[in-house]
Amino acid sequence: MESDLFSDREKAAILWAEHVTKNTARSRDDVYETVRAQFSEAEMVELTMMSGLFNFYNRFMDSLGVPLEIQGEVDKIKRSVNLDPARVKQYMQTLIDNWPDEFPTPNPDVT
Repeated sequence: MESDLFSDREKAAILWAEHVTKNTARSRDDVYETVRAQFSEAEMVELTMMSGLFNFYNRFMDSLGVPLEIQGEVDKIKRSVNLDPARVKQYMQTLIDNWPDEFPTPNPDVT
């Protein structure tokens, strides 16, 4: 990828996603090494999982012929994702102010 719009790390993530999507990641050690130079093993797992998840989701929806959302419906919820930084800060402060000193121990699984 020759674009200057992405960092080397972003380019590596895109490269990995492309090879996961094309199901060629397994046979491309060179690609793995390029991506691994930018990401930890745990991050590689996350990248692979997310690429696979989105591939599954797209194939699932396409196979069932689920239509894309109507733009008017998308526009209705678009406004709801705009966050007011002051309200977010207030919410976070409320969490901090009410943070418990201890958390209850979860019940053990019963077998």
